[in-house]
Amino acid sequence: MDEDAPAPPTRPVDLSRFSVADLSAMIEDHTREIERLRAAIAAKTAHRSGADALFKR
Repeated sequence: MDEDAPAPPTRPVDLSRFSVADLSAMIEDHTREIERLRAAIAAKTAHRSGADALFKR
């Protein structure tokens, strides 16, 4: 899969079949992924700001 390609849309999962421990683990996993996404956005924003400053946009 192309790293820059957006993930395909997913359907909502039926959460009633998961235990509280499973749901807590899912929250932790999603929280880490959100942090990773925010870091990627920050890096891209900083890179863009640097390029903008270089070319005086």
